Amino acid sequence: MKRILWLALGLVAVAAAIAGAVLPLVPTTPFLLVATWAFANSSPRLHSWLVNHRRFGPIIRNWREHGAIPRSAKITSMVLFVGVVGLSLALSVPLWIVGIQVLVCAASATFILTRPDGPREPNAPEA
Repeated sequence: MKRILWLALGLVAVAAAIAGAVLPLVPTTPFLLVATWAFANSSPRLHSWLVNHRRFGPIIRNWREHGAIPRSAKITSMVLFVGVVGLSLALSVPLWIVGIQVLVCAASATFILTRPDGPREPNAPEA
């Protein structure tokens, strides 16, 4: 029964990640990481497929091996955080809700921006 629940969680997370790849404001990477974790507990075949996927595999491996988030994903996240808060203000959302959004976005931004961008190139000069 546990295996089925892990498998279901993984499949739902992959579906959400695919949605995130095409829809604005829906994240992709967190769902991929959840799917990878769930498949590791339920299906070695699906786990291997996801980790070796042409599009999603590099994101997962980069996180696993380096705890890294690509710079392009960081920039996209920051733009979306500002956009969500700006849209809420433009739509006259109650200020207490905007305040919660600002706190969540600030905490998320802090986490995202403190992660490395990825592995250093072998011949790149030190920063």
